[in-house]
Amino acid sequence: MQLEFVGPFQIFLGVLIRFWPVWICLAIVLGASVTYKKKLGLYGQLFDSGVGIAGVTLCLFWLFTAIFAGTISPFNPLGQIAIMKDALPGAVEPGSQQLYLFGGDKLSRDVFSRMVFGSKIVLIIAPAATAFALMVGITLGLPAGYYGGRIDSFLSFLANLVLAFPVILLFYLLVTPGIMDTPIPYTLAGIFFLFPIIFFSALFFTRYKNRPNRLYPLLGTTLLIGGWVYAGLVFNADPLGFIAITPNQLNIFVAVVFASSPGVFRIVRGLVMDIKTRDYVAAAQTRGETPWYIMLWEILPNARGPLIVDACLRIGYTTILLGTLGYFGLGLAPESPDWGTAIKDASRLLRSFIHPALPPTVALMSFVLGLNLLADALREQSMKD
Repeated sequence: MQLEFVGPFQIFLGVLIRFWPVWICLAIVLGASVTYKKKLGLYGQLFDSGVGIAGVTLCLFWLFTAIFAGTISPFNPLGQIAIMKDALPGAVEPGSQQLYLFGGDKLSRDVFSRMVFGSKIVLIIAPAATAFALMVGITLGLPAGYYGGRIDSFLSFLANLVLAFPVILLFYLLVTPGIMDTPIPYTLAGIFFLFPIIFFSALFFTRYKNRPNRLYPLLGTTLLIGGWVYAGLVFNADPLGFIAITPNQLNIFVAVVFASSPGVFRIVRGLVMDIKTRDYVAAAQTRGETPWYIMLWEILPNARGPLIVDACLRIGYTTILLGTLGYFGLGLAPESPDWGTAIKDASRLLRSFIHPALPPTVALMSFVLGLNLLADALREQSMKD
């Protein structure tokens, strides 16, 4: 049975129509952002430059794509239609008129649907892993830069020890199947995932220790939410069933946090060593404020600009890293639609069929480009401030 095909214009029009929820959300968010940009602080200032607008638009596009992946995708990313194996873009299944907009892969799955669902996986793992790496790096970098001395020497030695390893080798050691079956990933996860709880508990305690009516609800909320997330991530025992993480995802998560934290630590340490010499820090010390209050409420807010820029860039690096791990077969499960795994699967038949490799490659490139443009715009605004 022969396949039918539609033309390039019909493919283009079909893609535009499938993304209708994204276009609506983009129009609403961007329109509101431009209208009220003077009231939106740093985010509103991004709309004063073309680079900032482009970066925000690309990032929001993939964010809304991930949110509405189930609506946008015409097929299940794991669904197979035998006759559509290696089908070219625009292929129509005889009889049912089902259209594979970007063609089919070697296992007869819809390339377009897999690209869309791949964004959902990437936009969950990369920002979340970066957030945890920031928590670890900030929590350790603040005392290292503020106290100096032996504390700084010890923590800097640990950071430099991790940074001394080649990145690919480090990830290979952490993500290989042999390591997955050992307690090492769960032990590291148990340590790393404590840092957000410690950070927010210290943040609220130093601010409201003399105001119990504010302190106790905030600490209770932190411990409740932190304990819930901790149980789901480390023990896969979320009582509500919202947090479900596979061993593969946990290992990648831990590996990213482990490798990224030392870089964040060095940035925070350097910023603290510079900021702690400022007059407002000396004024806080004169008032008798505790060191942790000064670190969390005087120094950290004034270091937010470089940290926000670094976070954007680090999410991009993590996205590329996830793609690299997937390409080398060290990422998620083989059937996963994440972009790295999709590129790896398509590369094996690249000389015969190039179309399955292009959509995930372009998706990965455009998302990272958006993050880099966003980071550049944020850097320009922070320099003006």
